[in-house]
Amino acid sequence: MEIVISETKQELGKKAAEMGAKLICKAIFERGKANIIVATGASQFEMLSELVKEDIDWSVVTGFHLDEYIGVSDTHPASFRKYLKERFVNLIPLKEFNYVNGSVEPYEECLRLGKLISKHPIDVAFVGIGENSHLAFNDPPADFETEEAYLVVTLNEDCRLQQMGEGWFPTLNDVPGKAISMSIRQIMKSKAIICSVPDARKAKAVHQTLNSEISPKCPASILRKHADSVLFLDSPAASLIL
Repeated sequence: MEIVISETKQELGKKAAEMGAKLICKAIFERGKANIIVATGASQFEMLSELVKEDIDWSVVTGFHLDEYIGVSDTHPASFRKYLKERFVNLIPLKEFNYVNGSVEPYEECLRLGKLISKHPIDVAFVGIGENSHLAFNDPPADFETEEAYLVVTLNEDCRLQQMGEGWFPTLNDVPGKAISMSIRQIMKSKAIICSVPDARKAKAVHQTLNSEISPKCPASILRKHADSVLFLDSPAASLIL
């Protein structure tokens, strides 16, 4: 795993977007199209704001959504579908974007998305790491074994506290207890992974990701096994590894 440390989260976002854009353009040059995974959350603000400025032929790019709360409508302030429409999809002329719909029967939605993504090998996955070292909504202990592309997962208290702390929900009781998440193995099938992790509150998770045993207890540690993953940090997030 390559590590890139920037002074600020704005610089982090620009560097991550530039590398991601190069990888997308490379896939388009080689195959005439590209498939990507896009994450959400506060950690992706700066990267996405830069990515939409990049010179990419978005008309041949298909996107996939990483995760979504179950039981949250796409008009809810915390909806990741709403987030992606406003910060990414509505700003560029994508060929197609496949959202995770948390408002329908979740197991059927997992099957639907699994069939779709099986036909679209992923060139670039844009992801982050949670304060509890989760990858997507795969909280510890994560399932490293399932081949299912999408799963119904239970969000642990640390994860739910993070969502409340970032301001998406007013109280802990308002944070849903379940979500649909892309699985660990599906994320790891991506040809390249761009992982953006700003802020001091992520420093402990970054340290664990890079130094702990690779295991379901630290889901993001699996990224160290990927052949082409790059971890973009700002100085606060990197404070415990410097």
